[in-house]
Amino acid sequence: MNENFDIGRVTRTRAEAQATYDRISKWYDLLEGRWERKLKDVGLRKLGVHEGEVVLEIGFGTGYGMLALARSVGATGRVYGIDLSPKMIEITRERVGKNGLESRVEFIQGDALQLPFQTDFFDAAFMSFVLELFDTPEIPKVLRECLRVLRVSGRICVVSLSKMGGPSRMRRLYEWGHRVFPRILDCRPIYVERALREAGFAVSDATIGSVAGLPVEVVLATKPGQ
Repeated sequence: MNENFDIGRVTRTRAEAQATYDRISKWYDLLEGRWERKLKDVGLRKLGVHEGEVVLEIGFGTGYGMLALARSVGATGRVYGIDLSPKMIEITRERVGKNGLESRVEFIQGDALQLPFQTDFFDAAFMSFVLELFDTPEIPKVLRECLRVLRVSGRICVVSLSKMGGPSRMRRLYEWGHRVFPRILDCRPIYVERALREAGFAVSDATIGSVAGLPVEVVLATKPGQ
């Protein structure tokens, strides 16, 4: 995208990312989860998962979205979750089991740059505060993988820190922190709607919200027909 020069880079390795999220997994809900839930809920409502659908969540963390999706697909549907962190998977697996939904869910440790699923496999996909964790050249690759595994007319909803929404002092401060402390603030605002369009999706709905003064895009898009 033309705005690539304006987006900060992510320099930590996959091994570093996995170690970080393994380390904070027990405290993730307190550190970040509660801040994110309001807009995550907005994204889940936009995605509008129905009973019987097959759904993917990328980077599910401690499982808040997975629980909601598992309830939405019902007994005849299926939810697949892929995450880099084994510790996050352990926590989510336990949470899903306590809610009696384990028969509807499958967990995979892996990387969204190479999704281990067949083409045209899913009805819907969900990413919440995950896409901005990928380095700038990786973002279109992740979205093209999502496009591949979705069926025609399949839906994706992405919730992400955003460069959109006008000037923001808090965003500038956050981006400065990302540049200076990239191992601590390992994500940064990106252009979500534009990235989805350039990956080949048809955007049907896009809104701007905020988390702690940081602009957040919530974008719903579909895979066009061939």
